[in-house]
Parts: sequence; C-alpha cells; structure tokens
Amino acid sequence: MTALENLSKLLSRLPGVGPKSASRIAFSLINTPKDYNDLLAQSIAEIKDKVRPCSICGSFTETEICPVCADSMRDRTQLCIVEQPQDVLSIQASGAYNGLFHVLGGAINPLNGVGPENLSFSQLIKRIDEGSFKEIIIATNPTEEGDTTALYIRHILKDREGLTLTRLASGLPIGGDLEYADRTTLTRSFRGRISF
Repeated sequence: MTALENLSKLLSRLPGVGPKSASRIAFSLINTPKDYNDLLAQSIAEIKDKVRPCSICGSFTETEICPVCADSMRDRTQLCIVEQPQDVLSIQASGAYNGLFHVLGGAINPLNGVGPENLSFSQLIKRIDEGSFKEIIIATNPTEEGDTTALYIRHILKDREGLTLTRLASGLPIGGDLEYADRTTLTRSFRGRISF
C-alpha cells in the first residue's frame, strides 16, 4: 500500500469522510506546504494527551475544570443535559444559553449495547442532588435514542421537588418548506406548537 493510499484509508475512517472525500483531502495535503502538514500531524498527535473530559460536566477541556464550569458568571440554577461534548460547543455558539452543562457521553441505544449504566447518569444525579438547580433542560438529539434518553432522564428525576424539567423544542427549521418536511418532523412541529 502506498503512502497516499494509506492516508486516504485512515482519513476515510473519520466520521462524515467517505472514500472520495478522503482521497481529495489526501491529494490536497500533497500540495500544501510541509510546514502545514507537520503542524497538522503534531496537532493530531497531541490531542489525546492534551484534551480530556472536564471533571465536573464531562465536556472536553485542556484543564481539570472546563471554562464553562469555572465561569462564576454563569446561571447555576440551570443545567442543560447533552449527549456529546460537541453539543456544548453548538449551544455555546448560539449565545442563547448561559447556564451549566452535563455531558452524558452518548444516548441510550440497547441495539448497540448502550444502556444507562454506560452513560454518566450517576454523576448527573449527584450533581443535581448537590447543586442548586431549578431547571433541567434536556437537549438530547431528536432521534429515537435521544427521545429514549430524555424519557429516562424524566423518569429518574420525576420525584425531585422544586425542579422543572424542560426539553428543547424540535420541528421545522427556519427557512424550510412544509412540502420537504418528513412526517416525524411535522408531527413534532404540531406537538410543540406555541401560542401566537
């Protein structure tokens, strides 16, 4: 196997990168300056050593406690539960939320062998019991696994007094056309409709 074929094969194992995209990236790297390729290789080599889960929320950080958990200006009465660390980045980028986060590390998926014991539910319950949260925002993905996980969260937190559970709305995207919406999206849109 040539160096180009090997690189293409390795790149194609990345999420969202198919064989054609991997080949295009590999060919592109041939034409980039060696300094850039060296920096890219160094960054890839260092990432596992430098980045780790936050000891409080589970998001990715290079320090023991991530900047979100360390920020005393954040609303400590709200806790947003997400599936993956990249979900924290997406919500942060929106600027619509200023509370704390908890990363589960995935979603319940029995077909793939992922049960509640494989996710950070015990840490979640401990945080809620020790914290001063008033609202728990469930921001799992609008998939079967995300919905199952949201229902499980509701089940384990149902007896907590003074705690409001909310779920992110889902439905039609801004700028979308009804004719292109699938049945599930339309159903969610009707269920989640608001007063106007």
